[in-house]
Amino acid sequence: MIDRMARAATTTDVFNAVAEPRRREILDALAEGELAVSDLVRLLGLGQPQVSKHLRVLREVGAVDVREDGRQRRYRLNGPALKPIHDWVRRYERSWEDRFAALDTVLEDIGPTEEDDHGGNDERHREADPAR
Repeated sequence: MIDRMARAATTTDVFNAVAEPRRREILDALAEGELAVSDLVRLLGLGQPQVSKHLRVLREVGAVDVREDGRQRRYRLNGPALKPIHDWVRRYERSWEDRFAALDTVLEDIGPTEEDDHGGNDERHREADPAR
């Protein structure tokens, strides 16, 4: 039997909060600017209670801010709260850059493909498909 570690609550930090795909969709939408709950409901195709639940989690970790606008609540992204995610991902950026550089070197060593050398092999394709 495998012992499982207890899962951290979604409201303990921004990493747990954004682990849920719908909350990432909300953040993506809010990256474009401030939106009312009704706008998010329409954009995401979710029910208002679901959107509100996700917004509550994002609010509790500080990823979004809310302001009252008459009878509406308008939400906006709080970018600085996402900085821990940015900092964590940035640690891996050097590794990605090194791998892409190595891939570029391999592709340069391989040179142009055979298709590029022969102008795309159009003759062969025309024989196989007379409609071309």
